[in-house]
Amino acid sequence: MLNEFKAFIARGNVLDLAIGVILGAAFGKIVSTFTEGIIMPVVGYLTGGVDFKNKFINLGSAALPMKDGVVDFEAVKKAGMPVIQYGQLISDIINFFIVGFVMFIIAKMAMDYFAKLAAQTPPPPQEALLTEIRDILKER
Repeated sequence: MLNEFKAFIARGNVLDLAIGVILGAAFGKIVSTFTEGIIMPVVGYLTGGVDFKNKFINLGSAALPMKDGVVDFEAVKKAGMPVIQYGQLISDIINFFIVGFVMFIIAKMAMDYFAKLAAQTPPPPQEALLTEIRDILKER
């Protein structure tokens, strides 16, 4: 069983998968920063200065901590008050769509590239011979 595990780990697909997971995690962090630092401020500006990061629905009956006449969301989180953070959900949905779109573009580019390579690669000798035989048989 140990030898089978070594053979499994030594295969290129496992290494490729590990590299993909690590790069995906790093890419996810970049997209999160992009969404929180660029996209959400623009969305907030377009919606009249709404900060979606601090949007939530209070499920409890306790008074919410205030700071400068506004609910202090950090204090709410620190106190462990029951809230639904729909602002964070909006941010995460935007992250999902950005990552999904970028992955779609990458997959499309890769498929186009592989199709182009396949079209440029001459057929193997066996296939060329079979094509020639097929053409001769069609003539008869």
